[in-house]
Amino acid sequence: MSPRFAPHPERRPAVVTGASSGIGAATAVALADAGHPVVLGARRVDRCEEVAARIRADGGEAGAARLDLAGPASIKDFASACEVFGPVEVLVSNAGDPQLGHAHEMAPDDFAQQVQVNLVGVQQLVALIAPGMVDRHRGDLIFVTTDSFTAPRPGMAAYVAAKWGVEGLARIMQMELEGTGVRVSVVRPGPTASEMGSSWNPDMLGPLFDEWARFGGTRHDSFLRPEQMARVIAHVVSMPRGSYISYVEVQPEAPGPDDLQGGSA
Repeated sequence: MSPRFAPHPERRPAVVTGASSGIGAATAVALADAGHPVVLGARRVDRCEEVAARIRADGGEAGAARLDLAGPASIKDFASACEVFGPVEVLVSNAGDPQLGHAHEMAPDDFAQQVQVNLVGVQQLVALIAPGMVDRHRGDLIFVTTDSFTAPRPGMAAYVAAKWGVEGLARIMQMELEGTGVRVSVVRPGPTASEMGSSWNPDMLGPLFDEWARFGGTRHDSFLRPEQMARVIAHVVSMPRGSYISYVEVQPEAPGPDDLQGGSA
């Protein structure tokens, strides 16, 4: 095996954004369970610290730092805080903030803010962390996007456009970093039970769900659990050198006959 593809060290410092709840929090726990020290980042840093405290109580290494992808200064400060356990080996870019709005009705400033948080801020953080990975010929960049890339949902114009941009960014980076030892992967979750969307206006949800159903976006009412997505992300990280997962999309399984009758699998 060539030095370029030398085995990963057993202890790989990891960073997870959007880690205050949902997929991000579950991923931080899964990576810590696998033996990796983890830095959790989000605007709700108090929630990140609660998750980090649970990881430490279970014998893992974890810290928390505030991250607001809307502000370059916050992104820079967070990138510096990420080095607390050593050079970053794994970056899970999971943070997302979907706000509702049709493209022709959304204020341009609100649209631009969504693009900043969900795309531009992602690149700004990657630009601070990825060069060190390239220098060391080793690292994983994992972009958590959305199945709205393949099945866009009306009423989420800015978020979907930004996530399309993230998928494009990831694909280009796969080309640009090929042969450097830095692996780039995309993980697309389907509908997942999390706090995402908890701030949406309830009055908008009925008409919105009707629109989604009209375009085939709500075939059934099952949701993935964050822990299921975390398991997939941890698997991507654990791939042996010389291989990587380009992208993977995960969907919730539809209810079976036992579920419909009140039974359980």
